[in-house]
Amino acid sequence: MQKPLTFLSSLALAAAVALPVAAQDEPGVDTVVATVNDTEITLGHMLVARATLPQQYQQLPDDVLFQGILDQLVQQTALADSFTGELPPRVTLSIENETRSLTAGEAIEGVMAEDVSDEELQAAYDAQYKDAEPEQEFNASHILVETKEEADAIKAELEGGADFAEVAKEKSTGPSGPGGGSLGWFGPGMMVPEFEEAVAGMEAGGVSEPVETQFGWHVIKLNETRTGEAPALEDVREELETQVRQTKVQTAIESLTEAAKVDRSAAEGIDPTVLKNTEWLN
Repeated sequence: MQKPLTFLSSLALAAAVALPVAAQDEPGVDTVVATVNDTEITLGHMLVARATLPQQYQQLPDDVLFQGILDQLVQQTALADSFTGELPPRVTLSIENETRSLTAGEAIEGVMAEDVSDEELQAAYDAQYKDAEPEQEFNASHILVETKEEADAIKAELEGGADFAEVAKEKSTGPSGPGGGSLGWFGPGMMVPEFEEAVAGMEAGGVSEPVETQFGWHVIKLNETRTGEAPALEDVREELETQVRQTKVQTAIESLTEAAKVDRSAAEGIDPTVLKNTEWLN
């Protein structure tokens, strides 16, 4: 299947020519920027084309980007006008699928844009945090080295009275080394399982035996523990609003699908492997 002209080729030409764009009074989405035969190309067409470009193209200078997109649309329109005969199924079906997808997306955007009431927000907060068990949180430091022999030597050095933070600064290979090995506060699931298991079995002020993880060998000091409290509603408002909206979308999808007159009987008995028959689309 022939590929359309690439945006890159248009941009290469535009970069070389870099033609100035004629100024217009209060341009808008319906402003016509070019005509090809009897087909109008508008700023709206250009805006949509720009929005679908990869990020590296969107960062190009405005004049180069403008001319490149315009060239692309002009070339595509001229090519489309030259086409004769009936479009193959892959094109007409793609247009139908794209229209369906974009229209459904607009319906979803409409649901997502609905206001979230204080009552809905409070209900979401209560569901997630009201009855949640308080989690144990840990404040720990560690010294990370490559081998067990190094870790054993460090453990012995600490037992001999060496200062943990100073040893970490001198010998730890981890990014926390310059800070004395401090990892700050963390809760369940924030560390690799072996590290978390070791910390959970320690007493505050204790230093562990060497612990192996995917990063190497750790000697861990547990500084403090505390019981984590649920966050204030305002601290998680944005996250909860997104959750509520997503729930609304899912509810709307299920409700609309259930209310629609759907008959899937025609699909029964069809061999699923027919989806491999891409030659039907030619």
